[in-house]
Amino acid sequence: MGGGGYVAGPAGVAALSLGLPLVLTEADRHLGLANRALASRARRVCLAFPIPGRDGDRYRVTGRPVPPAILEADRDAARRRFGIDSAERCLLVFGGSQGARSLNLMALAAFAGDGRAPTASRRNFHVIHVSGRRDYAEVKARLDRAENLDRYTLLEYEPTLADPLAACDLVLARAGGSILEMAAAGKPAILVPYPHAAGRHQHANADWMAAAGAAVVIHDSDLAPCRLTSTVAGLLADQRRLERMSAASAALARPGAAGAIAGEILAAARP
Repeated sequence: MGGGGYVAGPAGVAALSLGLPLVLTEADRHLGLANRALASRARRVCLAFPIPGRDGDRYRVTGRPVPPAILEADRDAARRRFGIDSAERCLLVFGGSQGARSLNLMALAAFAGDGRAPTASRRNFHVIHVSGRRDYAEVKARLDRAENLDRYTLLEYEPTLADPLAACDLVLARAGGSILEMAAAGKPAILVPYPHAAGRHQHANADWMAAAGAAVVIHDSDLAPCRLTSTVAGLLADQRRLERMSAASAALARPGAAGAIAGEILAAARP
């Protein structure tokens, strides 16, 4: 099985040269270089998302496996962990394991306040902010000097995002493969695609979720504290819209993705 990336390319070629069956997985709405090179000779290409032009018997939209903890997380327990009242609104901000610098700094300005977003002092919802390891020290230092530390939980890293997703009502994040974790948790989102992602695949991911009614898209170049505060406040105040977006997000989920991919691998391995 190949999952794309520089290792999967030569490994896939080696497998094919030995006559071994090959199954590929693609996590984004854009086939990476290795998968493009190998797809025509693979037994099956398992897609996380539908990709225009990639159809027929060789391709199957299986979804992308998500950690079981995402599906099993308990909202009440997660809220107790973060000290969030059951009736309180909560926004989750994250940008991947390493973080997303522009998103980290703009969210901090918008929701903790640094003079650029005066509405931060009037924030009436809890924020869980997973900064990522790279930016954590800087974000923490800025947060310690911020205007509004109340109901603001800063985390460096969460291995599965299970508890933060279970606890929140809305997500502000990049648009990598983690959008399928948002869908598995049935969460509405504000997505800010990373502008330099290969093949602009994060834009394609975000557009897919937005087209289903599960997300609002803001381009990185349009990020501004006041825009974030108004967008988040507007969504959190609109219960019906949140419910529609949540239902649309859950409809995109494929909780059986791991089993489907495993089934393809077992089928390919049979004589």
